[in-house]
Amino acid sequence: MEIELLSEETINQIAAGEVVERPSHLVKELVENSLDAGATEIEIEFDQGGRFVSVKDNGCGIHEKDLQKSVLRHATSKIKTSEDIFHINSLGFRGEALASISAVSEFSIQSRRNQDSESHCLGVNFGSVKKEYKASGEVGTLVTVRSLFENIPARLKFLKSETAEHTQIKNTLRALALSHWDVGFRIRHKSKLLHYWPQKSEPLERVKEVLKQKELFYGHFGPGENGYKPGNLIEAEVYFSSPSSTSRTNKNIWVFVNGRWVQDRSLQAALMDSYRSLLMHGEYPFAVVHVQCPSEEVDVNIHPTKAQVKFRQPSDAFRAVLHATRNGLETAPWLKKDKRSVVISEQNESFQEQAFRKVQFSQKEMPRFSLQETQQALNEMEKNKNEDVKVDISLESSFSTNLESEESGSKQDAQEAEVGTWSRLQVLAQAGLTYIVCQSAEGLVIIDQHAAHERVMFERYLRDWKNKKVMIQEFLVPMAVSLEGDQLEALMSCQKELVEMGFDVDQLGPEQVTVRSAPTFMREKDIQSAIEKMGLELVELSGSHALEKVVSDLFSTMACHSVIRAGQALSREEMESLLVQMDEFPLASFCPHGRPVYVEYPFIELEKDFGRIV
Repeated sequence: MEIELLSEETINQIAAGEVVERPSHLVKELVENSLDAGATEIEIEFDQGGRFVSVKDNGCGIHEKDLQKSVLRHATSKIKTSEDIFHINSLGFRGEALASISAVSEFSIQSRRNQDSESHCLGVNFGSVKKEYKASGEVGTLVTVRSLFENIPARLKFLKSETAEHTQIKNTLRALALSHWDVGFRIRHKSKLLHYWPQKSEPLERVKEVLKQKELFYGHFGPGENGYKPGNLIEAEVYFSSPSSTSRTNKNIWVFVNGRWVQDRSLQAALMDSYRSLLMHGEYPFAVVHVQCPSEEVDVNIHPTKAQVKFRQPSDAFRAVLHATRNGLETAPWLKKDKRSVVISEQNESFQEQAFRKVQFSQKEMPRFSLQETQQALNEMEKNKNEDVKVDISLESSFSTNLESEESGSKQDAQEAEVGTWSRLQVLAQAGLTYIVCQSAEGLVIIDQHAAHERVMFERYLRDWKNKKVMIQEFLVPMAVSLEGDQLEALMSCQKELVEMGFDVDQLGPEQVTVRSAPTFMREKDIQSAIEKMGLELVELSGSHALEKVVSDLFSTMACHSVIRAGQALSREEMESLLVQMDEFPLASFCPHGRPVYVEYPFIELEKDFGRIV
């Protein structure tokens, strides 16, 4: 077998196959060049499944003498030496990008710098330079690609349908728009304007616009945040939806590292793990994740199209995304903080009697007052709000399932503390022995008593564990558990964390561990499966967050079996007590399995349904 040197044409076509695997990759390369050139306005047009693409920008432009160099292989303005590869601060540096694109298309580039009087143009026909000429034009660069892959029929036949390729191009452009909110994007298909995303001063506005979500929230993890260790070089910002606003696929989760859109399963897993106990199976949030770190902490060159990256400390990146999202979620920003409490004015006894008196009734005796009377009461109380006092909610719980707070003095604290999101509601009745019917100043709020109590107990279990208040049971005869080698190694690397959880675990053999103690809340038959699950999670995720995930699942199961059930009658005092306890925990609006705890029916919707207003 003889070894022969490939022709320049073949080399360029092979390179094109790596850089321009699909038309969307071509679009990405061209738009990233525009962004690196400092463009603030970019216009993209595409057709024929991406075989025609035009990208126009108002960037700094290219010098006339560099125009021909721009289509040569391994020619770039973004790096000088091999060391620069590990300190990349631009979106791209690939010297073969334009060379590869021009080798498989009818290619033209027109560019003008601010100091030039006219544009300089270059045409390349499937790798052969046709001509160089001058023309009138605006400052910036225009790149046009036609007949993509016309000279490579083998690659052309592997392109997907026009619709599929157009969808991928639009996804690529969404990603670029999400990571560059300060740049205006115009996107056209067959000269028709599909999207116009003008420049934004705030990232959140661009995220809402591109994801088409009215309400999104912000989370951050970096210097100054709890848990951020000195020496950690990775920060994360996350824009996320509430657990009640979800998608059926993960396509609305967008991950960026130093401004570069990447497909990273670990960071996506960190985001999903932060929603643990808030989403039902098959639900995914709307989210945009931005990870920032020094360029030397991440390798962006492990994939030909830079769709994947490799962190020097992947666990730090995982932890940053997890904490950024969880910190934001735990403030429950989707709850309406400005709801008016149901209040009683000491100087307006008539309205108290008509609308907001402390309701005393049996299930056969429902209070009767009209929406109009309610609104009148609200309007009157709004006028006298400076003299209003909140409803007295002195509570005594008689739940046989331990609804009372485990903290000493909790009853007194509940009386003296400011009324919270849930305890400000006025309890009206229990419906179907399952739902607590309440009202706020804005409407009716119906709470699932089982789901609400389940969240309360779950959070208490988790809180006690984090505060190291877990009771431990020691075994007279240690329990042996078999594990795979990598799982055993991962588990033994977290012995300190396991002890804090109440597990005394030691290695017994090459694929076996012995368990000498475990938390008292665990049944013996559950311990083995918990240890096995920890081993699996640690191999996939690593770190104490993997252990917490396993413990969280256990607590979820325990809470489900130790709380009030649907069909259980509650007194009014018990219902009010549950609302007070819900205020202890910010995530009380979802049960540990992700089901919603409450639904709300605004009075204005009731008025519409009854024909009172149009």
